[in-house]
This record gives sequence, structure tokens and C-alpha cells, in this order.
Amino acid sequence: MHQKSQNADRGAPPQSAATIDEDTVSTTDGQAIPGIAAPRPVWQRFVPLGLLVAALIAFFAFDLDTYFTFEMLSEHRQMLMGFVADNAVLASAVFFVVYAVAIAGSIPVGLLLSLAAGFLFGVVWAALLVVTAATVGATVIFLAARTALRGVVERRAGGWIKRLEGGFRDSAFSYLLTLRLIPIVPFWLVNLVPALLGVPLVTFVLATFIGIIPGTIVFVSVGNGLGATLDQGGTPDLSIIFDPPILLPLIGLAVLALLPAVYKRVRQRRQ
Repeated sequence: MHQKSQNADRGAPPQSAATIDEDTVSTTDGQAIPGIAAPRPVWQRFVPLGLLVAALIAFFAFDLDTYFTFEMLSEHRQMLMGFVADNAVLASAVFFVVYAVAIAGSIPVGLLLSLAAGFLFGVVWAALLVVTAATVGATVIFLAARTALRGVVERRAGGWIKRLEGGFRDSAFSYLLTLRLIPIVPFWLVNLVPALLGVPLVTFVLATFIGIIPGTIVFVSVGNGLGATLDQGGTPDLSIIFDPPILLPLIGLAVLALLPAVYKRVRQRRQ
């Protein structure tokens, strides 16, 4: 009897044995295992991206786009200039937050805000504000998209997507820098695609920060002379970015940025 009882005890699971499923990590007696957190529900991964999408929808649903026009800037420019003159630090902080939120939510007001920054803050300070805020906003949507969608892409990716992912990730900095230097691909799209292709966060941040500096300087410089344009009742010539004296140097920088990726690809094929 004693031996039978021992055998039965061996077959029974210990009371402190761990049971792990998708919703909880705990012992059989209901106590959580220290240092091990239960997996979060899947829907929680979509909350950050959902909030950004909601911000974009709300922007148009409440007609906030009517406040981001050259007419509104012209009408309130004296008030804005006075506020900046009296509250330089606060004005810079408010602008930074507004710009970062606009970029994170893919709200199409970045160009107008860049011009307004040059008009209100001067070229140097405006460029620093815009580049930093744009990088922060781009990083927010990059992380939100990676958290929500990266796992889906990995599970459903076909062979060609895997090859694209591998090729892009091998020279991610060069590709991203090129896309940032030449504003052909929409800014919001360049924020999303690298998140789905597994680009490292540091690579994304550095390529974004460095790559948007030249274009930002161009637009804040145009904005710096916006007062005279508004006095004449006109709007700034935004096609200036495509003028040869400006576009050709940007293309030259983009080519230089792309050279390491081209060299790496040629070397791989030769091997």
C-alpha cells in the first residue's frame, strides 16, 4: 500500500507546477510566476496605430484643415509674431508638439508648418525645430506600425517579400537616406514601409534626421521670406525644390548615399 501510494504521488502533478497558456502565466494553485508577464491581448498591439489613424480622421472630421492655410497664416501673422516674440520658449515648444503630432498622424500640413516656422523663428532655429520634430513624429508612427503590423507581415510574407526585406535591410541606411533626400515618395509612406521590413530603430532615426535636413533648409528659407509674399497677396512658389540649382545638389547627395548599397550589391553578385 505504501509503495502504491508513492507511485500515485509520482503520477500527480506537483501543486506548484507552472501552467502557461495564451492568457495567463501562473502556477496551478493560482499564483503568478515572478518575473514572467502574461502575454498581452493581440488587440492592444493596434492601440498606438489606431490612435494615430483616429487623429487623422478627426483632423478632417472637425474641419481642422481650414485652420492650416496661407489665408489663415496671413490673417493671424501679427498675432503669431507677437506671441513668438513674447514667449519664445513656449512658442517653440508648442510648434514642436504640433509638428510632431502632425507627422505622427500623417496629417498633410508639414509643408505649411515648415514655411510658417521659417517665417516665425528664422532659418536656423526653424530648421532645428522642424528636423527634430519631424524625426520624432516619424519615429512614433514607425514604432506604432512595427508593433501592430510587423508580426502579420512576417506570418504572411511570401518569398518575394522576404527577398525584398533582406535586400532592404542589408543597406537600409543608404536606401532610407536616399528616399529622404529626394522627396519623390510620400513622407508618410517612408515612415511605414521600413517598419514592415524590419529596419532597426537607430538606422531609421539617423537616416531620417540626416536625410531631411537639406529639404528642410530649403523650405524654411522660403518661409523666411514669406512676409513679403503675403504682403503682395500671393503664395510662395513651392516648386522651388525642383529648380535645377536646388534639385541637382539633392540628387547628387542621394546618389552618394546610394553608392554603398550599389557597391555591396555588385560585390555580392561577383562573389
